[in-house]
Amino acid sequence: MDIATRPTADLMRAAIVTGPGQLAVETRALPKPGPSQVRIILEGCGVCASNLTPWAGPEWMTFPTEAGGLGHEGWGVIDDMGSDVAGLQVGDRVAALSYHAYATHDIADASMVAALPRELDGKPFPGEPLGCAMNIFRRSNIERGQIVAIIGIGFLGALLTQLAAAAGARVIAISRRAYSLEVARRMGATQTIFMDDHWRVIENVKTLTDGNLCDRVIEAVGKQWPLDLAGELTRERGRLIVAGYHQDGPRQVNMQLWNWRGLDVINAHERDPAVYMQGIREAIEAVRHGRIDPQPLYTHVYPLERLDEALNTTRDRPDGFLKALVQYR
Repeated sequence: MDIATRPTADLMRAAIVTGPGQLAVETRALPKPGPSQVRIILEGCGVCASNLTPWAGPEWMTFPTEAGGLGHEGWGVIDDMGSDVAGLQVGDRVAALSYHAYATHDIADASMVAALPRELDGKPFPGEPLGCAMNIFRRSNIERGQIVAIIGIGFLGALLTQLAAAAGARVIAISRRAYSLEVARRMGATQTIFMDDHWRVIENVKTLTDGNLCDRVIEAVGKQWPLDLAGELTRERGRLIVAGYHQDGPRQVNMQLWNWRGLDVINAHERDPAVYMQGIREAIEAVRHGRIDPQPLYTHVYPLERLDEALNTTRDRPDGFLKALVQYR
């Protein structure tokens, strides 16, 4: 039977990036889950800033992308499963660590989905970035009474602000956007600093900490200058946590400063899928019990056909923007 004449139940819609800044949404045949896999009717997918480099079309990028490609923050309901799947059933609402989630359906290994409790019904749950925040927080080893600076208050920085404040830390939020600083205050930041001049930020932090600087500094931007600034703000024997995604080339570090202060430097990115899933499960419990509330941080919502607009908005970050979602139902 020709795809065009198949019943709608056998089809899905998927976004395909056809060139730099160019998008098509096409109808494709539904994939079938293999052994130990589930198929998910996706409710939506978060838009990740890591998409922006491939969206811009660097030399290494290959077009067109696979159907649904780049999307990895999906959630939805299991509607089919292969053999050898235990602990899950059709109808379960889940967060998924899958990689073709800019589509109405995606396939995931059963080990890469986490069931969502009833308390989260009707709420979006982009599991990957929420789990990423939990993993970074765990590796930051933040304790009550510490002074924690967070450089870059996007979605990730806002969640880390809330987690650090809830742990009893004094949080100094640093950002280039007035809106982000307002969000940080709502998330529990004690002080906020506008990130406009390198040395002025350092002097402000020195003033706020009586010259002692910060026990923990989380760099959550992914650019050279914030990384430089993070080292300057970390006290002797403090911990510098690299949470920003540095995907656009090599970085230089002030090793003399890092050596002299005896800094612990933590690259808090995870690539082990099991650790990703640990973070997602921790995030489910954190949202369920009110330790974090991501709902106010989802500022822009788009249908799948406007994914290009969602990506451009994520790139341009207009006033009032923090996190974009694409939602399918």
